[in-house]
Amino acid sequence: MSTSKSKLVLDVNNQNFQTLVVEESKNVPVLVDFWAPWCGPCRELTPVLEKLVAEYDGAVILAKVNIDESQELALQFQIRSIPQVCLFQAGQLADQFSGNQSESNIRKFLKPYCLTQVDKLFHLAQEKIKINELEEAKNLLHEILQLEPNHSGADLAIAKIFIDEQQSNTAETYLKKIHPLAEQYETAERLLEVIQFQGNCDKAGGENTLKTLIAKDSSNLDARLALASCLTAKLKYRRALEELLALVGLDKYYDDDAARKAMLAIFSLIGERSDLAEEFRSKLARVLY
Repeated sequence: MSTSKSKLVLDVNNQNFQTLVVEESKNVPVLVDFWAPWCGPCRELTPVLEKLVAEYDGAVILAKVNIDESQELALQFQIRSIPQVCLFQAGQLADQFSGNQSESNIRKFLKPYCLTQVDKLFHLAQEKIKINELEEAKNLLHEILQLEPNHSGADLAIAKIFIDEQQSNTAETYLKKIHPLAEQYETAERLLEVIQFQGNCDKAGGENTLKTLIAKDSSNLDARLALASCLTAKLKYRRALEELLALVGLDKYYDDDAARKAMLAIFSLIGERSDLAEEFRSKLARVLY
């Protein structure tokens, strides 16, 4: 149920500031807008603040202080120019900004302090994933994506679940939605490579079939390359790298340098400068040169 505007936007003065701002901030963050009727930028900023507070629906309160009527507060908080916006949390001044800011900048300002409904749902979904309640997590993530279709965190989280459930095609759909500028993009690219390895594994008949083929003929390079794909898809990176390194040792140029290229892809997956990548990069160099 949404909270009424009258409870989210308050007119505050010298007499009620302690109660409505300082004390209330112990329950919910309070955004204090120091303004004046004659201030043009203030008149532009206030509607944006009211819009965002309504959107957060109770996660933050807006307190408006007219400095002409509450000069003591202006002096107390050293307000030298307006608009000046201060955020109170846990009874203390936690952060502030000056001037008429864009809506996107104010969202960034509020994000560390205020959870939107989407933020709350995503936090709950992550908790469900931790305790392996994956169906409930997927339902929550689907709900998030209905509310915010380009939520990269939700796309990544649900893709990981589908990968674990071996539904690679579905996972790939979510991963490809993630924008290159999103912080989740690099991880998404690595997971797409894992999906590619899983596809190679499935086409070759799966891990057990490949192990049987290799047991019969250790020189079966196709089977060894495919087995490395299976191991990579299961995140068994060391074993996969060992298999690929052995393959390079048997035939450096097999299948257009496929084993070396696969090792480079795994380095990308595990981190180019990770200890495991550095270890096998050195081993690969010794085998090649």
